[in-house]
Amino acid sequence: MKVISTTSQEWQRLCGRQLVRKRRIEDSVRKIVDDVYQGGDEALLRYTRRFDRAQLAPRQLRVTEAEISGAFQHLDPKFALQLKSAIQNVQSFYSRPRLKPVRSVDGDGVVLGEKFDPIERVGIYIPGGTASLVSTVYMTVIPAKKAGVRRIILATPPRKDGSVDPHILAVASLLDVDEVYKMGGAQAIAAMAFGTRTVPKVDKIVGPGNAYVAEAKRQVYGFVDVDTPAGPSEIAVIANRYSNAQYVLADLLGETEHAGGIAFLITTSKALARLARKQIPGGHCLVVKNLDEAVDAANRLAPEHLEIMVRSPQKLAKRITSAGAIFLGQYSPVTVGDYVAGPSHVLPTGGAARTFSGLGIDDFIRRTHVISYTKKALERMREPLERIAAIEGLPRHYEAVKVRLTG
Repeated sequence: MKVISTTSQEWQRLCGRQLVRKRRIEDSVRKIVDDVYQGGDEALLRYTRRFDRAQLAPRQLRVTEAEISGAFQHLDPKFALQLKSAIQNVQSFYSRPRLKPVRSVDGDGVVLGEKFDPIERVGIYIPGGTASLVSTVYMTVIPAKKAGVRRIILATPPRKDGSVDPHILAVASLLDVDEVYKMGGAQAIAAMAFGTRTVPKVDKIVGPGNAYVAEAKRQVYGFVDVDTPAGPSEIAVIANRYSNAQYVLADLLGETEHAGGIAFLITTSKALARLARKQIPGGHCLVVKNLDEAVDAANRLAPEHLEIMVRSPQKLAKRITSAGAIFLGQYSPVTVGDYVAGPSHVLPTGGAARTFSGLGIDDFIRRTHVISYTKKALERMREPLERIAAIEGLPRHYEAVKVRLTG
């Protein structure tokens, strides 16, 4: 672990890490997205053969009921029971009352309000690779279900033999996901964004992925909505001489298990910094004068996960304004948030926590403004409407008002 200071260029670079984009990835993804937009299933299957080494026909893209049944047959019977508590925790956390319509009426009969409706169709991306992220299935599907999303499709890369990890299929089935498709990478994002003959177009895409998936989501934003910007998983730990060094080191090492995972230690303890430098193979250590500086540094860093492992961590947590999720005390490792606590583990990375939040019910809700005027109310606003339309050089805007009041 490299020790740095808040005055170093390295620290400035780390705080601006979300700004770093690779032209090679951008160009590669742009070609894939364009190809799938124009070529549909044919392009999607071509990239599936190229990147996943799986030979599929269009009719094999969608997982069948027989494949789902077969997935359960290959699992330990205890699997569903072991998942039960985790799934219940997530369901309980997202069981708060739905947003209620807002309505106000003034003396002239003007009715203003907002109505809330679930997004119609959502696509969820579940990474494959060396380890299938089973927990991400329930961490994304449950908030969407609780929001009332009517159709949920799931995309995950196929294995070389064309199969899908049975654990992913089992959880998707337990949560009543409508459709599962064997597709991964930027090509899967493009297929869900634009639709193909086989894959339905969705209204929003959520879920983590590698740099190519993240870039594809950035490029299709506008054609569909997407969730938070996603990059390598990361952890920051605020610790001092009272912190359990063994716990701190274990948590920092745990996050580096993810491909490209980044670990940050913010500490007032030089002894802990020396220990981390010796035992953590990567990451960055920031030695600060006091916990006030530690809070300021954490807010500038805006990490995905922030552990506060000092006495009275709640006091520091009140001052944290930029973090995807905050873990308080010695017995709240990121692991519990990843798997069982309840809040979704789909969180903003790369400093995006300054402006984005973790995945929740509101991410699957559309807000619609409702406006109703009476003739009396419209007459009362006649002069400002005429003046503003004239200033903006849009006379026909005012004509739409005038015809109602003079006709």
